[in-house]
Amino acid sequence: MFKALLLDKQDDRFSCTLTEIDEARLPGPDAADVLVQPEYSTLNYKDALALTNRSPVVRRWPMVPGIDGAGVVLESSHPDWRPGDRFVHNGWGVGETHWGCLAQRARLKGDWLVRLAAAFTPRQAMAIGTAGYTAMLCVLALERHGLRPGDGEVLVTGATGGVGSVAIALLARLGYRVTAASGKPQEAEYLSSLGAVAVVDRAEFAAAGKPLQKERWAGVVDALGSHTLANALAQTRYGGVVAACGLAQGMDLPASVAPFILRSVTLAGVDSVMAPRALRQQAWDRLARDLDPAKLERMVQELTLAEAPAAAQRLMDGTVRGRYVVRID
Repeated sequence: MFKALLLDKQDDRFSCTLTEIDEARLPGPDAADVLVQPEYSTLNYKDALALTNRSPVVRRWPMVPGIDGAGVVLESSHPDWRPGDRFVHNGWGVGETHWGCLAQRARLKGDWLVRLAAAFTPRQAMAIGTAGYTAMLCVLALERHGLRPGDGEVLVTGATGGVGSVAIALLARLGYRVTAASGKPQEAEYLSSLGAVAVVDRAEFAAAGKPLQKERWAGVVDALGSHTLANALAQTRYGGVVAACGLAQGMDLPASVAPFILRSVTLAGVDSVMAPRALRQQAWDRLARDLDPAKLERMVQELTLAEAPAAAQRLMDGTVRGRYVVRID
């Protein structure tokens, strides 16, 4: 038996409970060839949607949530993994169609796992989590399309969230001048401590704007979508790059082609859920090199499994900054 958060829905009645589950209920070894013991997990935006039943994230019931996990391998029939190996897991539909890591046990596919870098403890890996790993994918996308620190300012939207916080810390350490867009003026000191040289009000981006606006940004990391992304594109300088990875404001993109055909702006989509293993490993290797552990610790609030449902509600209410790490006792 092991403890886990279990989500269920019967006759449209939703429940989220901390309970004990028989290990025999986990997916079988034919479906997932590595049995792991998560030591830490985290709460991402998608986890919060699932735990609060705000969106149809969960596609199979009942479901153990938790798209992220870091810990130790217990059993494996996968050639790359042996008992005692340290792993990190992000995405791959876990917590949606496959039981996840907000639990003392999980059975996962070895092809989904990345080896935990020696630079990180499991807690630090989950302080990064999918949010931080996505931020690194965004930085890689900016670099891949030619952005360099001397090219000009980089805008980070959703700055106090997990993606935004890690993106600011990474970009600042790499030598970029970062402007943070946030609706929380009380968090200006926090954003400056991560490396932002300026903080602007997110309200400047939240409503419909002109197709082309004053050129401001050499690059953008956007986790919001909708009008925010459209305005960021309209303000991006000639030849600039925008990495889009989220939809917290909305899935729509009320923009025009003007930035692309008149300013040669590149819009780079970033997906973290199904990213190939080689790209994941590259992202985690770069995180080990480029992320300041001291800045990482400023982002973290630690929870127990029992505290996760209430914390998910706070995350949905927009009152959280940084990252929630969940300790799996």
